[in-house]
Amino acid sequence: MPRQELFFPLFERHAEVLVAGARAMREMLNGGDGLTRRCQDVMAQEQTADDITREVMVGIRTSFITPFDRADIKNLITSMDDAIDQMQQTAKAIVLFEMTAFESEMQAMADAVVKCAELVQRAVPLLSNIGSNAAALNELCAQITRIEGQADDIHDAGLKKLYQKAKAGDPMEFVRGNEIYDHLEESVDRFDDVANEIQGIVIEHV
Repeated sequence: MPRQELFFPLFERHAEVLVAGARAMREMLNGGDGLTRRCQDVMAQEQTADDITREVMVGIRTSFITPFDRADIKNLITSMDDAIDQMQQTAKAIVLFEMTAFESEMQAMADAVVKCAELVQRAVPLLSNIGSNAAALNELCAQITRIEGQADDIHDAGLKKLYQKAKAGDPMEFVRGNEIYDHLEESVDRFDDVANEIQGIVIEHV
């Protein structure tokens, strides 16, 4: 039977993929010639994340002992995978709507996604010793939640600015921009879901 220790390296590998995917998506919002290549990078990271998620699911079914509740393991890796899935959807929307220039607020929201991914990467290794790391885990999750709230404010300000520009120009620009803003907001929200899953695990073990 696979040992319970297999889960933590898989969580850490997935967190690395989240950071790589977030950084590639952020670079897309710089525009320019590298946009398509960076989109392909996001797609590749999403595929890698799917492979890791499958390994975790197999481990849940085949491990006699797990480090914490099987449902918690499933919910955590699923929430992490949802985050990279949403980043993929954001990248696909950028390509679909042929976006090549991005508002500063869009870039700020993508920065928020990267920060959240990096915080998850810091938090995941601490799960191997929840008792000793509970305070640190709670603080990292609280930081993610704060970033999510700030991103909501940036989203609203960006939409208002976009609407004002569209009134004097092409209304289709608002439709395209609104779609990107919504995907970016969803990306940040998915990381808040990851934080909530981590905090739930901490609560159960302290």
